[in-house]
Amino acid sequence: MKALIFAAGLGERMRPLTLHTPKPLLPVAGKPLIAWHLERLAAVGVGEVVVNIAWLAECFAPVLGDGSQWGLRLRFVHEGDAPLETGGGILNALPVLGEDPFLVVNGDIWTDFDFADLPGEPAGMAHLVMVDNPMQHPQGDYRLDDAGVLHHDRDGDCLTYAGIGVYRPSIVAGWRTVIGDAPGSERTPPRFSVVPLQKHFMAQGRVTGQHHRGRWTDVGTVERLRALDAELAANG
Repeated sequence: MKALIFAAGLGERMRPLTLHTPKPLLPVAGKPLIAWHLERLAAVGVGEVVVNIAWLAECFAPVLGDGSQWGLRLRFVHEGDAPLETGGGILNALPVLGEDPFLVVNGDIWTDFDFADLPGEPAGMAHLVMVDNPMQHPQGDYRLDDAGVLHHDRDGDCLTYAGIGVYRPSIVAGWRTVIGDAPGSERTPPRFSVVPLQKHFMAQGRVTGQHHRGRWTDVGTVERLRALDAELAANG
């Protein structure tokens, strides 16, 4: 299975740290945040990782190289000057990702999740990893039922999407029907979020999930970055 790491964001909430360094390259316990993902992906046998880039795109290759230091093949997909968001990023990377299901992980999270726990392919259109709601997102995103199916209603307690999942390429095949004329969709390549597509297929019962009860951090602020760095450094 190939993997796609979202690394194109502007990192505006992390400035001034991200004025000269993309957020996924910020150091955490002595190595770039994205390197933690690359190590874990390599450990479960992923051979090729696609990294979508936009903001400070020129910084990635000098730091990460071709991926050989992790036993991986890295391929960078440049989105242009402005990020295409998650849905547009998937669509733009499909020529490199190919026709098989692929693993997705946000480049600005840290977790001890074992990627080997993911299915080889989703039962439906996507399989998402959910986590307990962090303080900054107490309402959560989706409801996970006892059968492992995700719902976007509020008929029960919701969990937070971890930014990790397995997707079929066809999840973006009919994106225009779902997205309509949303801002950014008129661009070439188009910019749109994958969230409306997730909800569209959830309504059909075609998105499954699992609950990760281990460690997970959305490294979205300087304070959370520093707290994570201190925690990992203290634990060796």
